[in-house]
Amino acid sequence: MVGPGPKLEEVFKTSGIPTHTFVKPTEYQRLVVSLRTAGRGLVIEGPSGIGKTTSVLKAIEELGLSKNTLKLSARIADDRNLIAELPLMQCIGIVLIDDFHRLAPELKQGIADYLKTLADEEKADSKLIIIGINKAGDALIRFAADLNNRIDTVRFETNPDDRVEELVSKGESALNVEISTKHDITLDAHGSFHIAQMLCRETCFAEGVTEYCDPKRKLHASLAAVREGVLDELGRAFFEPARTFATGPRLRREGRAPYLHMLNWLALSEDWSLQIDQALAQHPEHRGSVGQVIDKGYLEDFLSKHLGLEDAIHYDSATKTLSIEDPKFLYFLRNLIWNKFALQVGFLSTEFKGRYDFALSFAGAE
Repeated sequence: MVGPGPKLEEVFKTSGIPTHTFVKPTEYQRLVVSLRTAGRGLVIEGPSGIGKTTSVLKAIEELGLSKNTLKLSARIADDRNLIAELPLMQCIGIVLIDDFHRLAPELKQGIADYLKTLADEEKADSKLIIIGINKAGDALIRFAADLNNRIDTVRFETNPDDRVEELVSKGESALNVEISTKHDITLDAHGSFHIAQMLCRETCFAEGVTEYCDPKRKLHASLAAVREGVLDELGRAFFEPARTFATGPRLRREGRAPYLHMLNWLALSEDWSLQIDQALAQHPEHRGSVGQVIDKGYLEDFLSKHLGLEDAIHYDSATKTLSIEDPKFLYFLRNLIWNKFALQVGFLSTEFKGRYDFALSFAGAE
């Protein structure tokens, strides 16, 4: 029998702001205090899919500031035009710039200068909030070295397991279910609220649950089966971007495969980003091939010519940092069997060490 409670799509949400399953990250109180500080710029940085934007919007709502807040995205052309005009405006209220890392250097410079002005004047009616992936604060400081003491930087790390499990528990209560694989889902999410939502949603689908249950139900779908369903869907979206990046500008079947190795290192990174110099220090045998791709600007040029990759991967040439844009893409990469993937892409002599839990195969892949 179905009760009067919420629907599945209202509980385990894979887009938008969670209602029933919002969990405050460990950085939340620091975020609230920074938002209350007049004039002082705020930079939120960290991997995708861990709740940065959601937490900022929730904190703004909690402080009663939503009506005075304008959210802009560097992904949207009209928003970029408005961002360029911000330094010329007075009394802007609260302006949130999402995906800051995607802005052109000249726009970043203008925002850095404007942040200094707002901080020096301590304007109570104007505040800038910058949200970006790893090293967003560093990108600002490069344009204005004396900005460091004028802004607050809140670094979102991957969420601890207890916060991810709290999200699952809230979803269980909202739907009146018990997920037997809750602990396994928590570990498999690797600190991503987004991935946890996705796995819980697929668990409910596997058990035929689409809304509140009365009486309470226990869901027994195995994580392996749930993961298979999720990865089958993700494979259709992400196999081609992964293959395109791994191949690089030109496939050399017997070559050193620098792009493939960078993608592998990125998949194994703890914070969902790869600082190339640090990676090469750990893998000196690839310094000649990967180092050349970086030092001669080949990677930056390659990504500029493959705009279809921009929603999955971002490269900051100034910090030499490669980052995952979409947590679903990272989950897909982490579950690849890399030796098999290398053969599917077309490399004949590339081997990877390590064990992976799940094999993916795609029709038509050679």
